[in-house]
Amino acid sequence: MVEISTSILNVEKDQATKIFYGLEVAHTDYFHIDVMDGKFVPKDTTELMKDYTNTVKQISNIPIDVHLMVEDVKGFIDEYAGFNPNIITFHVEATKSKEEVKELIDYIKSQGIKVGLSVKPNTKIEEIYEFLPYIHLCLVMTVEPGLGGQKLIPETLEKVSILKKYIDENNIDIDIEVDGGIKPENIEDAKNAGANIFVVGTAIVNSDNMEETIEVLRK
Repeated sequence: MVEISTSILNVEKDQATKIFYGLEVAHTDYFHIDVMDGKFVPKDTTELMKDYTNTVKQISNIPIDVHLMVEDVKGFIDEYAGFNPNIITFHVEATKSKEEVKELIDYIKSQGIKVGLSVKPNTKIEEIYEFLPYIHLCLVMTVEPGLGGQKLIPETLEKVSILKKYIDENNIDIDIEVDGGIKPENIEDAKNAGANIFVVGTAIVNSDNMEETIEVLRK
């Protein structure tokens, strides 16, 4: 089943509440929260995303999909667990050992929250195979994390195909999410590669009709 997770990273502050209401009406499947600390990636969105998440929780029951692009993963898990998100995804590259990855997975689960693990474009997908049975979602970055509005890197879809094949062969129940440069013109390629959750930002929030755009993306 195709699901759309709308990134609110590039929503202007003076338009935020209006757009969040619009996304509710447009039936996005998730609000995608891009938490960046200015260290793991150059941009710092920590205060903005906390503010936006707080607003979303006040006006909407649509699930929250938190993507942590941060060095202090545990600290931000603690910060966002209070918002009762559907899922918290962290980057394997932000950890120092396999033991730490497993500890963080267990820590998120202990709070009744689903777990996602993300990989950057240059990280081999095989590096996270051993964790797949313990998580709910694998997020494959289709651009370099840190900036909105980038073009999808075509080679990253090959990684999605490899992941999908491994999941099917090993009968693992897990979602594959892709994030970066997804738009109506290329979403079919990402679907064919094996993804089923699609993070889309500017293509939705900058469109004239968000509901229509989301429907086009789902089809």
